[in-house]
Amino acid sequence: MIDFELPLGKRTLKYRLFEMLPATISYGAFVLLIVLSLFSPLLAAIYLMLIIITMLVKSIGIVYHTIKGHNRLIRSQKTDWAQRVQDFEDPITSYEAHKNSHSRAYGMRQHIDNLRLAAADPTAFPKPSDIYQLIIVAAYNESYEVIKPTFQSLVDSTYDKQKMVVVLAYEERGGDDIEKTAIRLQKEFGKKFYEVIIVKHPRDMPDEVVGKGGNITFAGKFMQQWFKEKGIAYKNIMVTTLDSDNRPHTSYFDYTTYEYITNEDRKHLAYQPIALFVNNIWDVPAPMRVVATGNTFWNIISAMRPHSMRNFASHSQPMEALVEMGFWSTRTIVEDGHQFWRSYFYFNGKYAVQPMYIPIYQDAVLDVTYRKTLKAQFIQLRRWMYGASDIAYIGSHLFSSKRNVPFFGGLVWFFIALDGYVTAASVSIIVAVGGWVPLLINAQAYRDVVAHQLPDVISAIQQIALIGVIVMVYQAFKLLPPRPERYRRHRTVGMVLQWVLMPLTAIAYLSAAALYSQGRLFLGKYLVKFDVTTKATVASRLDARKNKA
Repeated sequence: MIDFELPLGKRTLKYRLFEMLPATISYGAFVLLIVLSLFSPLLAAIYLMLIIITMLVKSIGIVYHTIKGHNRLIRSQKTDWAQRVQDFEDPITSYEAHKNSHSRAYGMRQHIDNLRLAAADPTAFPKPSDIYQLIIVAAYNESYEVIKPTFQSLVDSTYDKQKMVVVLAYEERGGDDIEKTAIRLQKEFGKKFYEVIIVKHPRDMPDEVVGKGGNITFAGKFMQQWFKEKGIAYKNIMVTTLDSDNRPHTSYFDYTTYEYITNEDRKHLAYQPIALFVNNIWDVPAPMRVVATGNTFWNIISAMRPHSMRNFASHSQPMEALVEMGFWSTRTIVEDGHQFWRSYFYFNGKYAVQPMYIPIYQDAVLDVTYRKTLKAQFIQLRRWMYGASDIAYIGSHLFSSKRNVPFFGGLVWFFIALDGYVTAASVSIIVAVGGWVPLLINAQAYRDVVAHQLPDVISAIQQIALIGVIVMVYQAFKLLPPRPERYRRHRTVGMVLQWVLMPLTAIAYLSAAALYSQGRLFLGKYLVKFDVTTKATVASRLDARKNKA
């Protein structure tokens, strides 16, 4: 019998070695540079150039995927997904109406092919009118002002509200205020959906770390029984998890339903939208804007590489699959990313992520003061980078006599995951200062032409990379929501100048957070508490300033 749960408490030696692997490679990259610089500046220069050239090639791919992904995102948002879903109520008639169409609308050719298959065998495709959307909104102690826009975004959805069940899953440890907010929201929005249900997750549940996974799993199991009593089949329910500040695009649930009914192996897929951290982008400090925009671009890029795509933040998954596998892990603070590996191994490697080119709008990090915001950003990235803890989970299942996935396919996933976390931890620092290391610690480097010219070569490559930065800045402006009236036009200038902070934020936040999390894993000092990112608003920041004054 295979145990698909993460370990709590003492790990085996094998598991500990895998936990130490990311830090060993990440910190080892710096050690190797120093050792090579001491003994052979030429080898150190070659080592650095290999890293920098690799990153330059990757950067070209990043720019390409950003442009292409952004264009696909724009076209997808203009698509009438509600009508495309409706076409499958009567696929025979719809196919006859569309089969000779020459429309160049996004995905239209594939839509006609899907209708052709459904017309040939209507029983192979679920009826859209049978599909329910279960939306679990996870909350800790967020205010009514933060959560209400999320509920309103669900009301604004083009999906049939009588097929939507909304659950506000809140924490008992969040206090009395969140319970009052939950009751208030239930009363305000209860009649606008099939049902609005509030579920309180008890504190100190056994076999759980303090995190979101326990909260949404508790709510999921509650709803499992609720749907059973209603006589609604699990295969007809799509489950979407949202944070309290998430606002899905109006077409999100229609698009999700479309992908679900048109994919043959629908049960073994997760449906991943693109998280855009732009809700409050005009309000946050410049360093946070750079980090948030970088995260947005990374999500767009990931959607363009489905072969290596994994669950992130808010996503959807069939209730049928969640019930079978026991919902989400309650033993990790990164339940979203871990859900991919949990599903991958549970379903014997027969699991993938279906990218959806539709946004879920999220908040950038904003706390009540500038200093707290800077700290909160690091804490958020530290939590995301703690996903390196999954390397041990993957390795222990893959290199096992009980392995239940194809070895080479699993090995590719193992290296993709490992490379991502090691790159995040070490490459920014090596690219920024690595060229000076041989010159600083070995006088012989000045006599070696290659090593001596290394800083100039790296500088030239960085200047070439600036072309990509300019493209990214342009794309960032296209993603911006309209400038709020409370800000003058000079705020827009700051949106350009902020990009000089990119090298600093990459090192001070991404690399530092990754190194910190991997260091803790190396030492066995596990993160077992989900540090909730404060969801401040402009009003709450003003109140904080008044109280301080």
